[in-house]
Amino acid sequence: MSNLNKLLNFEYGNAYDFAYDLSMKKNYSNPKIYDANGDLTKRWYVYFSYRNPETGKLKRVTPFYGKTNSYKTKAERMFVLMIYKHKILELLKRGYNPFEDNTDFFIKENQEVKHVKKVEPKVVEPKVVTAPKTVAVDRKTVKEGLEFALKLKERLVNATTMRDYTGKSKALQQFIKKEYPELKYIDQITKKILTHFLNTILERSSARTRNNYRIDLSSLFQVLEENEIIATNSIKNIKVLKALPERHKTYSKQLDADIFKYLEEKDPILLLYIKFISYNFLRPIEVNRIKVGDINLNERTISFKAKNKALKTKIIPDVLLKEIPDLTKLNTEDYLFTPEKIGGVWEATEVNRRDYFSRRFRKVVKKHFDLDKNYGLYSFRHTYITKLYRELVKNGSPFEAKSRLMQITGHSTMTALEKYLRDIDAELPEDYSEYFKED
Repeated sequence: MSNLNKLLNFEYGNAYDFAYDLSMKKNYSNPKIYDANGDLTKRWYVYFSYRNPETGKLKRVTPFYGKTNSYKTKAERMFVLMIYKHKILELLKRGYNPFEDNTDFFIKENQEVKHVKKVEPKVVEPKVVTAPKTVAVDRKTVKEGLEFALKLKERLVNATTMRDYTGKSKALQQFIKKEYPELKYIDQITKKILTHFLNTILERSSARTRNNYRIDLSSLFQVLEENEIIATNSIKNIKVLKALPERHKTYSKQLDADIFKYLEEKDPILLLYIKFISYNFLRPIEVNRIKVGDINLNERTISFKAKNKALKTKIIPDVLLKEIPDLTKLNTEDYLFTPEKIGGVWEATEVNRRDYFSRRFRKVVKKHFDLDKNYGLYSFRHTYITKLYRELVKNGSPFEAKSRLMQITGHSTMTALEKYLRDIDAELPEDYSEYFKED
């Protein structure tokens, strides 16, 4: 790809805003991005085909990497590749041909830009502006700017995160429309305005919720900064507030037994749902992702999408295996848990499915046993991990117990597991009364 590196390095440093012409010449294909399905250990690049003058057919040319793979995050790589993609298309339209010597083309391009740089700027009267200075040429409205950021994020995050980004983006737009109706452009949003917005979130919710808004909006505004739609991401300079961690209490042995017995007659579907959380140590949303085909009764395994992982497989212990009904006649693409039966179609997002069972638990269990807000479905995971750890530590050292537990729970590191056990108070010391005895 003769001189393409030089051309792109030159172009990359001189322009980010450019028009995307949808009309295509027949001599080349539209440049595309290869992102290795998000795998940062592999090389990402832009590729396209050009008509071979000898065969007359389109032929894939050497992919262009540039500086892409020196970046360590998905957002940074995608940002750079999008620039490369559009600049390659622009160069192809202006006559770049990978099958020819492009030296003259490079010299011509270089001379044209140098000529532009020598043009003296016009002298204009200074103007007073209220909006912060931005490097963007094409100003975007608040709505356009946030939609642009959301569109780029869509390929980089999962559906749940996108839902959070979208909800917080709409909340900010509604706030600006109400409190700052004269504000039109995204680059007019200052740190003071963002602080005002976060304060309103804090007033009606909690420090944790306020901090979550700050994190998600900062991620969107960072995209805008990287694409030079705003001059700087002001929200990342806003202080994080100290927030009390959420705590899901573990159930006592008696209460746990009473709940299971109550649900055997009252709600068998909810009971089985809870047993997947308890015996397989799944998070509620992970249970909602399970489809009939994810369960292999012959090999006694279950596959599911875990937190921050594409796919995870666990064994199904006998205590749970005997509770699972016959699934052989069910559609493998159906969800295992639905409101009315085991195995069926359920047209709802995974978040809505999780929330449904949370509401069902509140109505059926929490109301009956008069449980406070500290008890929930997640509490069963804490309860049974605590039970298992305390049994394992009876027959070995704490390290041996944690090593075994780590394989079962799926924690990726010993540090993460130890922090989790501390948070749920699974590790308790032996009775130390003897140290207070008087001689």
